[in-house]
This record gives sequence, structure tokens and C-alpha cells, in this order.
Amino acid sequence: MADEKKPDNVVFNIEKQRYDAALKPYATSVGAPVITITDTTAWKNRSINKTNHKINAKYVELKTEYEKMITEFEYNNLIFNSEFSFEPVIGEVYHLYKRKEGNSFLSLIAPEQCNFKHIGSFYLNVDQTWEKVNEI
Repeated sequence: MADEKKPDNVVFNIEKQRYDAALKPYATSVGAPVITITDTTAWKNRSINKTNHKINAKYVELKTEYEKMITEFEYNNLIFNSEFSFEPVIGEVYHLYKRKEGNSFLSLIAPEQCNFKHIGSFYLNVDQTWEKVNEI
């Protein structure tokens, strides 16, 4: 049977000694359906756009959170390096001022009640970090 030549329209694999038309990735007869390559360009472009949008949104979110954290760090650093002669109480609002000499100090006195340069008002959280209070 190996010496016998098969017609061109019959798909016979000589190496494996079997008919394998159903296993071929292409049409093997005139009556077979046309195999067309699917154009995935539109799908790829949509997927790339969705992925880029998702990654960009996450980047913006992380960047915003990072900037918020840096600002919080700078405020806390400023307050802890300022002068104060009392132990701040958790849950209270304190006011940070700058003297003419340039050094800063923390006070209970509200900005309307003194003449020092007001840097900001801060709230001491339970976790011992200072949070800037929005001014009215």
C-alpha cells in the first residue's frame, strides 16, 4: 500500500500512513468551505485602547494618591519641626504660624485673634498625624 500512489484529491499522509484531511488547517477539496483568516485588527485596537485607558486611569489615581501623601508628609514634617510647649490633644485643631524671624510655631490661638503669619490650621488624628483643615 505504501508503494501505491494516491490521487491528488485524497489527503493521505505517507509518513503516518493514514488519511488526515479532517486534521489539516486548510481546505482539502473543492467542496470544502472556504477558510478565511479573521481580521483581528479592530479587536486588537479596541483592546489596546481599553487597556491603555485602564492603565492611565490607575496611573492618575496612584499619582494623585502619591501627591496627597507627599503633601501630608510635608505638613507633618513642618509641624513636628515647629516650636510648641504643650502636648497636642488628639481631635483638636491647632494653628501653625510663622514668626518674623522665620521660625514656625504651633498654637491654640485662632488666626483672627493674633497678628502672626498664619500658615494653616491642622487637626491631630488618632494615628498622631496632622491633617490640614480647609479654611473658610
